Amino acid sequence: MKAIQLYYPPEWAHCYGCGYLNAHGLHIKTYWNAEKGLSETRFTPSPHHTALPGFVYGGLLASLVDCHSTATAAAAKAQAEGLSLEATPLRFVTASLKVDFLKPTPLGPELLLLGRAREVKGRKVVVETELYAEGVLTVRGEAVLVQIGEGFPQEGTPGPG
Repeated sequence: MKAIQLYYPPEWAHCYGCGYLNAHGLHIKTYWNAEKGLSETRFTPSPHHTALPGFVYGGLLASLVDCHSTATAAAAKAQAEGLSLEATPLRFVTASLKVDFLKPTPLGPELLLLGRAREVKGRKVVVETELYAEGVLTVRGEAVLVQIGEGFPQEGTPGPG
């Protein structure tokens, strides 16, 4: 199975979190389970992703939720419209991101992000994401995402995320 981010065309693959062309980026990869309508990302933070000793920096966690959500939106939109991501690459940017930090996230274990599209309507997709560390829910996010198209960026269009 190919990660959703690997379907992004090169001009849209520079994101710090998920862009495969960003040499210094996180290179997160999200996978789509069409049967369950569920996306999954696994990521292991490095020691330099520290907030306080032993815990992951909240900005990194927000970035993971953000990039995971944009990929989830692409897969959910493709599925809703019966499209193939390979034939019709879709890319979304973040219009709104809400992140709730429920518990401190320990540094060390692999993190699991699970996402579902709550709404797919026109160019807008709303995604809910949960982030787990060792089976414990530590972060919950909600993102409103907008599909971008040819000519991006345009005046008044949300920035990439």
